[in-house]
Amino acid sequence: MKLKRSALCLAAAGGLLAGPAMSDDWLYWQDFSLTYLYGKDFKVNPKIQQTVTFEYANSWKYGDAFVFVDSLHFNGDVEDDSSLYGEISPRLSFGKISGTELKFGPVTDVLLAMTYEFGEDDVESYLIGPGFDLAIPGFDFFTLNFYRRHTDGDRDGDGVWQITPAWSYTIPVGRSDIRIDGFMDWVVDNDESYHANLHFNPQIKYDLGKALNWGAKQFYVGIEYDYWKNKFGIEDGSVPFRTDQNTASLLVKVHF
Repeated sequence: MKLKRSALCLAAAGGLLAGPAMSDDWLYWQDFSLTYLYGKDFKVNPKIQQTVTFEYANSWKYGDAFVFVDSLHFNGDVEDDSSLYGEISPRLSFGKISGTELKFGPVTDVLLAMTYEFGEDDVESYLIGPGFDLAIPGFDFFTLNFYRRHTDGDRDGDGVWQITPAWSYTIPVGRSDIRIDGFMDWVVDNDESYHANLHFNPQIKYDLGKALNWGAKQFYVGIEYDYWKNKFGIEDGSVPFRTDQNTASLLVKVHF
C-alpha cells in the first residue's frame, strides 16, 4: 500500500532531520508549525474542505529541508471523507559543501533540490533539479527551484519540467506585522497523463501573537488563497467537471 510506504519514508526523513539537532554546529535553525484551514469552492475534490497541516523547516550545515503533511477532511456526500497528502523537500547546498561562495547577480547559493510527493491511490512523484537562493530587496527569503518531475502509478510518465518559486515578505502594521508567504508550482509541459498546470498558493497572515504580546512569529490568523489551473494535471474541460480552481480559506497558524 503506497500510503503505508509513504508514512515509512516520512518517518525515516523525520529521523534524518532530527539527527543534526544534537549539535549546533550542524543545525542552524528549525521551525515546527500547525495550520488549520477552512474553505469552500474547491474543484475535483468536494467543494468544502477543512485541512490540518503539519510543517517542518530547517537550515543545516550542508543545506536545508522542508516537510509538510496535509490531513484533508471533506464536507459533502462522498464515500471517503478524508485524505492525506505530503511532501519531503531536502536541498543540498553546493556552496556549503564546497566551502565556496557561489554568488552572482541576485543568486546567493546554488543547490541540488529534491522533492518526494506522496498520498493515497496513485499519488507518488519524484522531483530533482537545480535550486537557487536569491537576495531580492524587501523579501525575508526567496528561493527558485527547477525540477524534472517523474510520476509513478496510474499516471506514470516520462517526466515534465516544473518551476517552483517560494517566498516570504513582511509588512509592519501598527504594533504587529502582516506576513505574505507561499509558493507557486508551474508545470510547464505535458506528458501522456499529466497536463501542464499552474498552482499559486500564498498565505496572508496577521501576527496576532505579536499584537497581543504573546510573542512574535508564534500565532497567526489570515487567509490562504488557492489558484490552480488544471488541478492535479487534469485539463480543464476534458472531463465532465471543471478543474480550474480559484478559492480562499480562513487560516489559523501556530509555530512552536
